[in-house]
Amino acid sequence: MKKISVLTPPLVRQQKCGVAFPGVLHFFALTMFGDIPLSFESLRFLLHSPIALVLTLFQIWMLVDAIRRREWIWAVFIAIGWIVTTFIYFFLVYRAAPSATQGFEFPGAHDRRRIKELQAQIHHLDKAHHHYQLGDIYFQKGKLSEAEKCYRAALEREPNDINTRAHLGQCLLRLNRPAEARPLLNAVVEENPKHEYGYSMMALAETLSALKETDASIDLWKQVTAAHSYARAKVQLAELYFAKGQRDLAATEVKEVLDDDLYAPVFQRKRDRVWVRRAKSLRRKI
Repeated sequence: MKKISVLTPPLVRQQKCGVAFPGVLHFFALTMFGDIPLSFESLRFLLHSPIALVLTLFQIWMLVDAIRRREWIWAVFIAIGWIVTTFIYFFLVYRAAPSATQGFEFPGAHDRRRIKELQAQIHHLDKAHHHYQLGDIYFQKGKLSEAEKCYRAALEREPNDINTRAHLGQCLLRLNRPAEARPLLNAVVEENPKHEYGYSMMALAETLSALKETDASIDLWKQVTAAHSYARAKVQLAELYFAKGQRDLAATEVKEVLDDDLYAPVFQRKRDRVWVRRAKSLRRKI
């Protein structure tokens, strides 16, 4: 039998051996364990194999994302070439945070895998709180149209529930319908300014900002930041100050966000990373 050099790319080796498997993952595995040196032959294989090239670009994309998110452990495993880890990261981390609601979670929110259970309870019992809970899950997953339907179904059964009205208002705001969100959120804040630890007031401030009522929005943000140290509030207040040309006030808010981030626990840094990135971007402009 003709001897095959270890420097021969795996696709070529497998063709010579009569194996039909394309060899792309095998190539990465051998490279990872040091069986194939990073040689001209292996690089030429990478450049001439569209699948291998796509996988490499995918790894680079996920590596950059992991670094931006400060997921250092994931970044290490992705960087050393573990393609399987890259796919796991894509599904568990990259896709876990929907862009439509990233940074806008409800207080104490978590990933509740109860959709089937709640749907069954709605089918048999049809209670308002089941519709409301299902709406919250859809909101966290970024499925805003489904969330709106659930919140409205809950309000049909309990029209005065303050939590449902507040969450429906936030949902409409994320759907770019601030004019519809305003009366709901305004009524909630008038009834209870401290509702959900200031989250409803923040949503109202964002609504007023979307409606170009800048001064009214700033007044609400000041109330929030006076009682809480939310990065979400400070960054958006800083952005409004900057838009009005009040750079010193904007710089003060940005500095507080970045200083707090240095000493924040891991869970809080993950929650606030969207706002920290916006704070850093604004600092460069200031």
